[in-house]
Amino acid sequence: MDLQFYGANCIGLTYKGARFVFDDNLNDLGSKSILKPDDVALFTGSHPNDRVARLMFDGPGEYEVSDISIHGIAVRSHMDEPDKFSTTMFKLTQADQNVLVTGHIYPELSEAQLESIGMVDLLIVPVGGNGYTVDPVGALKLIKAIEPKIVIPTHYADKTLNYPVPQQDLDEALKEIGMEPKEKLAKYRLKPTELSDLTQLIILERS
Repeated sequence: MDLQFYGANCIGLTYKGARFVFDDNLNDLGSKSILKPDDVALFTGSHPNDRVARLMFDGPGEYEVSDISIHGIAVRSHMDEPDKFSTTMFKLTQADQNVLVTGHIYPELSEAQLESIGMVDLLIVPVGGNGYTVDPVGALKLIKAIEPKIVIPTHYADKTLNYPVPQQDLDEALKEIGMEPKEKLAKYRLKPTELSDLTQLIILERS
């Protein structure tokens, strides 16, 4: 699996020629959508209905596309009432590769949700906070609860995007999380055989 970061929460994951695009709301933030007609679009939360893609998933359930199993897990949004679950985390699995994309979730997960998530090699989590999404403290709670091998932070301050609420700078967020980046890359290829038992932080440069 190859991963690229396009700003905000937008991640592109490519496997055997199929591209899975998460949370492409870039048009709404003053940038340009990256979605193409052959892509598989996944949205963890609310989104406009004018997105063009080969397939689209925006809710909980079990799906399979191009040898990749997709598990949508209903969770509480960072702004939801305790008994409401309006956000969907997505776990993608291919053989021994497991990627979890959280979206704007409330960072307290139940035992049942953690059991449903299972093992995670790579966790993609927002860190920008300020009431708009997960903040660094919440991101650290998720990292400790999920225990991924790799963490990729998203949704932090970006001068090219028009966030409704200012987001925290990445450097400041990482200080609060207490993790030093292992690498800064334009693209990351997940290779489970090369992962260690120690959780590592990877920064993806915006494509």
